[in-house]
Amino acid sequence: MNSFLKLPTPSNINYMWNFGSLLGLCLFLQILTGFFLTMFYKADLNFSFFMVVHIMNNVSSGWLIRFLHASGASMFFIMCFIHLGKGMMNNSYYFWKVWFSGTILLIFLMMEAFLGYVLPWGQMSFWGATVITNLISVIPYFGPLIVEWLWGGFNVGEPTIMRFFSFHFLIPFLIVVMVMLHLMFLHESGSSNPLGVTLNIDKVSFKKFFVIKDLLTVIFFLLILVFISLKCPFFFMDPENFILANPMSTPIHIQPEWYFLFAYTILRSVPNKLGGVVLLLMSILILFILPILQKEKIKSMKFNYFKKNLFFFHIGTFILLTWLGMKSVELPFTLLSKVYSILYFMFYILY
Repeated sequence: MNSFLKLPTPSNINYMWNFGSLLGLCLFLQILTGFFLTMFYKADLNFSFFMVVHIMNNVSSGWLIRFLHASGASMFFIMCFIHLGKGMMNNSYYFWKVWFSGTILLIFLMMEAFLGYVLPWGQMSFWGATVITNLISVIPYFGPLIVEWLWGGFNVGEPTIMRFFSFHFLIPFLIVVMVMLHLMFLHESGSSNPLGVTLNIDKVSFKKFFVIKDLLTVIFFLLILVFISLKCPFFFMDPENFILANPMSTPIHIQPEWYFLFAYTILRSVPNKLGGVVLLLMSILILFILPILQKEKIKSMKFNYFKKNLFFFHIGTFILLTWLGMKSVELPFTLLSKVYSILYFMFYILY
């Protein structure tokens, strides 16, 4: 820990470099609140939904722990997307070990969030689990067998929720290991900086100059998280998930949580199931190719106005894909989904 605090750090890094520490705080809070929730939760087809209600109504401060955990998941992804955006804007993928480990962390985080979303066993939890796990069936030969194993039968049921709860409990340990590897690789290469050049002669101690800077954003983050948890805890939740899961009643519009909507829109924009799943995976895995494609000497887009404008256009594309994922499958949303899905992948070709 002491060696980490003494890490030589470029003197010109700004508050955008604070999101790494905020992600560490998010992980700690999610594990802590999740640990307390597991004391009262029961993975059971008949009781899971009512156990969540029990935690909210009968457990002392259970409502606060659940809101902190649910709102914390959304805050986790907000911090993650900003951290990823900072890395892309400053070409941090030149440190390919740090970039690869961070991308693997993002994949683990998405798996963990999906599994956690199923556990309250509301309508959207059940149908979201049904739709997403069905996508695995496109894998030749082994796909249907994997789906059947995940379900524990021929449809989503009690074995499914028990297995999802087990995975939801285990994956954070893998995330912690990957975080340690991520930090180890960061120590090896050092931090990037806004100029995108090597500043070996202009580095200062992290402990003396940046700990207070990190603490400031930590306090600000905690205030926002507590405000959301107390004043608008249902802001990120789907109303359908307040209804007990019913296999005989399909929601009008099935959609995942907001942080998956950009990929879900890309999936829906392709009429072919296999093609949609491939593009869904590519929307995340394409991050791995950035260190391979980029060969510029100046590792920043600060002096490249074309790339800078292209990057901000990509942010707008991401937001619009998220918005389109909330909309029903009809014109003009289907057409816009196709257009912005193409623009999403064009960014990585032009970038």
